[in-house]
Amino acid sequence: MSHFHDPAMVARYHEGPPKFVPGFADMQRMARVLLAERAPFDARVLVLGAGGGLELKAFADGQPRWTFDGVDPSAAMLDLARQLVAAHGDRVRLHQGYVDAAPEGPFDAAACLLTMHFMPPEERRHALGAIHARLKPGSPFVVMHMSVTGGAEERARWMARDEAFAVAGGVAPEMARQRREGIAASLTVLAPQEDEALLREAGFSDIEVFHVGGVFRGWICRA
Repeated sequence: MSHFHDPAMVARYHEGPPKFVPGFADMQRMARVLLAERAPFDARVLVLGAGGGLELKAFADGQPRWTFDGVDPSAAMLDLARQLVAAHGDRVRLHQGYVDAAPEGPFDAAACLLTMHFMPPEERRHALGAIHARLKPGSPFVVMHMSVTGGAEERARWMARDEAFAVAGGVAPEMARQRREGIAASLTVLAPQEDEALLREAGFSDIEVFHVGGVFRGWICRA
């Protein structure tokens, strides 16, 4: 979305995810725990959609020997990430661009949180394949984004609940409404079975759901 290049929106980015994503902090912590199940103590970790730096900080705070390559297309969001992870700067390398801007690896683990819903299916397919190609065999991958099941009526009901959740968290009703309209107009939100099919197609296995919160769903799997 274009707001990732809007300086005013970027400056307020860190306020958003806790208000919009049910269980946001716990999701980040669980993602780190799941990666650590299979990643070595000195793992090299790829983070796609690393702008803002929230997951980079959460991972780096909890795993002092991990090193990170974070990729994001927005220079402004990468600057924000750089500020947030300044204490871990010697362990974090940031790359501007999409997945093809990521180093070839091989990586011991990878994460992509709150990013895939910005990609149409073909772009997701490419991104997942590129992540898989950069991971060592058997390495863990956590991914979480909007994923809504059901027909049109059920999906509309869940998007209305998503809007209500944001308002309950302190988001202005008009902003929450505009966000909902923007999602409908510009994002391709897949059903969970479609997301899992893309993971399998990219070569991932042992796919398990680890987070469900409102319209958001997360998976852990292996390369």
